[in-house]
Amino acid sequence: MAEQDKNLEQKNETQGSEEVQFLIHKVYVKDISFETPNSPEIFKMPWQPEVDMNLSNKATPMGDDHFDVVLSITLTVKLGDQIAYLIEVDQAGIFLLKNLPEDVISRTLGVTCANILFPFVRETMADVITRGGFPQLLLAPVNFDALYEQQSQAATIQAGPSSTTH
Repeated sequence: MAEQDKNLEQKNETQGSEEVQFLIHKVYVKDISFETPNSPEIFKMPWQPEVDMNLSNKATPMGDDHFDVVLSITLTVKLGDQIAYLIEVDQAGIFLLKNLPEDVISRTLGVTCANILFPFVRETMADVITRGGFPQLLLAPVNFDALYEQQSQAATIQAGPSSTTH
């Protein structure tokens, strides 16, 4: 009986040391580019912009349960067929994800980390755009859960049917 209690204590200590951890170690701008190829002439045109946004999210393992997550957003803003400005920002963060199941890590990197980084990239873009002499542009919220699900479904379709044995 004493041996069973000792084994149970050891098991509990082991489980306690495997506590799930999620930490933000650093948030930083990894890359930024702003171009106004048609200025100053573009400032004479009526401001009725067409906005095209491209967004991507990439996570790179750094070892020791750390990941470098980069949320990249590119905005191309046109007036008619002329580009008013092009802005690209890679907003990054270093995150610790410890003792999470692999499927939870993937979702956390694709959804939770992106949700954390998005307000930073939105603020950076708004600041650069107004400093470039253009009206402020605030990015609408992004549903990273829906994007993650779409990407997961697309990956499943690309992988094709899998065979299972019973």
